Amino acid sequence: MPEDGGIAISLQGVGKRFGDVVAVRETNLDIRDGEFFSMLGPSGCGKTTTLRMIAGFEVPDEGRVLLRGTDVTNAAPNHRNVNTVFQHYALFPHMSVVDNVSFGLELKRVPRGERRDRVKEMLQVVQLEGMEKRKPQQLSGGQQQRVALARALVNRPAALLLDEPLGALDVKLRKQMQLELKRIQTELGTTFVYVTHDQEEALTMSDRIAVMNGGDIEQVADPKEIYERPLTPFVADFVGSLNAFDLRVDELADGLAVMRVSERERLVVPAGTGTKTGDQLRVAVRPERVRIEPTNGRAAEGGSSVEGTVAELVYLGGLTQFHVETSVAGRLVSHRMDDQVAASLEPGKHVTLTWPAEHAYVLAGAVSSEI
Repeated sequence: MPEDGGIAISLQGVGKRFGDVVAVRETNLDIRDGEFFSMLGPSGCGKTTTLRMIAGFEVPDEGRVLLRGTDVTNAAPNHRNVNTVFQHYALFPHMSVVDNVSFGLELKRVPRGERRDRVKEMLQVVQLEGMEKRKPQQLSGGQQQRVALARALVNRPAALLLDEPLGALDVKLRKQMQLELKRIQTELGTTFVYVTHDQEEALTMSDRIAVMNGGDIEQVADPKEIYERPLTPFVADFVGSLNAFDLRVDELADGLAVMRVSERERLVVPAGTGTKTGDQLRVAVRPERVRIEPTNGRAAEGGSSVEGTVAELVYLGGLTQFHVETSVAGRLVSHRMDDQVAASLEPGKHVTLTWPAEHAYVLAGAVSSEI
């Protein structure tokens, strides 16, 4: 993605209602030219409605939609230089791969020679050479999806809009196509705007992600920042798995808020501006940041350390989820790669959970000054 690219799509105060239901609330968003941008959120959050307003299938009740600086708020879909790929690919079953891909070019009366060259080039990009004469029913789900992509991209749109296009594929093929989509987008440099409710999908492919909730965009950032530094409790909880618990600030030291539990246990989190002794904070830490090992009776040294009992474990192939009951933070989950130590941690085992202070963060500010 070009760091200094222009703005491909700009939403300026865009809002949409359906009766009394607010689908999208006064959204301001700039999508850069040449980036893979994802809109992520649960069903009903407004992501598909936002995509449809960009495509022209819905007209905003307020605000403006700009494509490369041109106001297209009230323009019909066929008067916008964007194409859309849906979950159901809507290929013409009686047409070959070549005819499906070239259909839009024929409607635009592109000369036959140029049409042939562009279709050939696009089939190379989506790696469907040798399948030109096949009908859709002779293709796998992933191949059909590539035909739909080629058909949309052969028109050279300013942006390609994708509404959960991998939803109909099985898990293995879906993961393969995630990488293929990113490869195609990088190779062509076309702006992709991708709608999904799948967090892993968005993290895998995107240059930036907008996390939506209840018609609002709660955070826009690159995947690492979305995962490591969520701005709201919703973003933290929706993207990836999460341990969340309350921390009472017993002392402040070296920019850290500390809750003393016992001689061997404590909870620590970086202290935000305005944090004071006695505050109650909602704190989170990712399971993969939590180290688990048998309790050895030593006092904690830096970071957080809590003791508990393994309640259950979930085997996930390369790693195991350990669910641990603690007296101070409720049930916490730790992810550990399978090894000799992990194999010895059975339900009922007394264990210690530790994590560095910098891997925890406050989900919400101080909610109480009473201990």
